[in-house]
Amino acid sequence: MAIEFKLPELGENIESGDLVRVIVKQGETIDKGQPVVELETDKAVIEVPSTIGGKVQEIKVKEGQKLKVGDVILTVEGTDAAPVAAKESPKAEAKKPEPAKIEKSAQAPAPAPVAMQSVGKSTVAEFRLPELGENIEAGDVVRVLVEPGKPVVENQSVLELETDKAVVEVPSTVSGVVREVMARQGQKIKVGEVIFTLEAGAVAASTPEAVASAIPAAEEEASSSQLARQAYQSARQLEGKSEHEAFPPDAAPVSRQEVIPPQLVKNAGEEHRAPVPASPSVRRLAREIGVDIFEVKGTGPGGRISETDVKSYAKAIVTGAATAMAAQATGVARTAPKLPDFSKWGAIEAVSMRSVRRKTAEHLVEAWNTIPHVTQHDKADVTELEELRKRFAPKAELAGGKMTMTAITLKVVASALKTFPQFNASIDMSKEEIIYKRYVNIGVAVDTDRGLLVPVIRDVDHKNIVELAAELATISKKARDKKITPEDMEGGTFTITNLGGIGGTYFTPIVNHPEVAILGMSRSSIEPKWVNNQFEPRLMLPLSLSYDHRLVDGADAARFLRWVVEALEQPFLLSVQG
Repeated sequence: MAIEFKLPELGENIESGDLVRVIVKQGETIDKGQPVVELETDKAVIEVPSTIGGKVQEIKVKEGQKLKVGDVILTVEGTDAAPVAAKESPKAEAKKPEPAKIEKSAQAPAPAPVAMQSVGKSTVAEFRLPELGENIEAGDVVRVLVEPGKPVVENQSVLELETDKAVVEVPSTVSGVVREVMARQGQKIKVGEVIFTLEAGAVAASTPEAVASAIPAAEEEASSSQLARQAYQSARQLEGKSEHEAFPPDAAPVSRQEVIPPQLVKNAGEEHRAPVPASPSVRRLAREIGVDIFEVKGTGPGGRISETDVKSYAKAIVTGAATAMAAQATGVARTAPKLPDFSKWGAIEAVSMRSVRRKTAEHLVEAWNTIPHVTQHDKADVTELEELRKRFAPKAELAGGKMTMTAITLKVVASALKTFPQFNASIDMSKEEIIYKRYVNIGVAVDTDRGLLVPVIRDVDHKNIVELAAELATISKKARDKKITPEDMEGGTFTITNLGGIGGTYFTPIVNHPEVAILGMSRSSIEPKWVNNQFEPRLMLPLSLSYDHRLVDGADAARFLRWVVEALEQPFLLSVQG
């Protein structure tokens, strides 16, 4: 029997990634722990190991595809697959939905067991709190929506429950007349606890009286639901979509007065549309706070809208308005303008952004919009330093690295950060605090075929230049070979980016938030310099320092950059000043 291997959780806040490479092939036998795919997240490229072993029956994914946690990667059959499937089969069988309700059961909470016992000629059933989702075992009762003596029909909301994630409406899986309500407002209940008991409707041996009392309500709800479906399908036709497209399965019953004609009609300035799945209480809340219920996206089963959805939508509107006002005040556009249709002028090709590029774009926009950037430029005469670099290069090679100018600058900058601690800090405007770091971890930007990655070298102040050269070579290779991990790129306090291998003179690097400064290095070149009453050819290194002006003043930035320049020009200063 085949079993599906699905993309597991990859780490905190990592929910998806782009498939770089499928490592295994159909028909191949794999072991537990064997890497099966390479996945590029917004932080790094990682290998995903299989949690099962056996023969690969079918590969469900393709290179370049965007995968989410839970997506099926491949199916396997073999010695490790069969026991797992057999072990899970009783549970799966117990929750297997009825054929007529498959579409709804795929999104709704699993039905709770209904315990029944005979009382005279009627049958009493207990409705228990069903499973609400992964790792959700209990919740607080916000509101009980049923009363003793009142009829209840299947899929009718009977309880509003607040979990640690959201407020959800719990639908009934049985029909009948409520006999006794066990749940109370404010009570904490767990999965499996009895919410209410009811008579009739749950089994065939229900009392005629109870069934008779429940039928009118059920018919009314079915009738209003049918009207809602007709209006919904008519609206879909107006939009050019199939009238047979699935109606939201858990749409709330709508009274006859609420059903709107399929045509869009202007009435007192308001645009009326097809009904949305929401209870009357939720609709009332939307009206009270001035929210258009038609614009709210429901997160419940079948797109059902809850009070939390309405409140979240209202909060988003307020937050968005505040952001827009702030953007207008600062002159910074927070949302990108809509692009024209470029195909009008010629052939185009639209390619989806890969995870690293997408995350880089988001991070740089955040940094640029948050940090008031200023960039300082200077030049360092590295003529003598270049001679020393060549002399000691063999020692670095023996250690497995290269004596590059970046490796030397790492040590220089580490010393500068000790002298100017405000450059090794972060600013927290919400708390009005400056956070000084007592450690020195410097990120080094690495150019890869997937975009710019910034691995971090830790405790730079405690390592010599040869050690830094070896570690820089190792971590740069990991980045280019797609072996770098998210942990390798965390915890930086300052960043160095070197474009000298490509060319150019000066540039304005963007500060890597939440850091407050970044040093850019350009290509060294021979220039005439006035030395000892004459011009001499000297090797000059252009440097660009961008910094957060909220924390760093221009004078401090000039002093910091001059300290770095002098340390590069006179390496002996590192020993004298530390």
